[in-house]
Amino acid sequence: MRILLAEDDFVTRKFMMNFLSSYGECDAAVDGMEAVDAYLMALEDGEPYDLACLDIMMPVMDGYQVLRSIRDLEADHGISEEEQVKVIMTTALNDEENVKMAFDLGCSVYSGKPINKEKFDQALKKLGLI
Repeated sequence: MRILLAEDDFVTRKFMMNFLSSYGECDAAVDGMEAVDAYLMALEDGEPYDLACLDIMMPVMDGYQVLRSIRDLEADHGISEEEQVKVIMTTALNDEENVKMAFDLGCSVYSGKPINKEKFDQALKKLGLI
């Protein structure tokens, strides 16, 4: 599995990289723009990501902007909904408004912080990634 992690907090990024690396190749971006650039490069190289984990509160571009950009890039490249990257929003923002906005933009799963490994595993299974 190819995984893109967009997380600006060093401690959380390190934790998530260690956790996700057991599932496959994991690339990290420290801000939203870097995440979009990494996603586009992977797409153009013919090696798209299977999973993107996006923090919402990041510098340059927030997770919502990244998600919108990813879905726009997929549409521009003719990628069907079934073939789209699975997106898990990983955030401390757990209110109804943020959750709704994430799903409206096309996220697959919304995972609150701190990350619960067992629940995250269940989400990956539900998405058919493991």
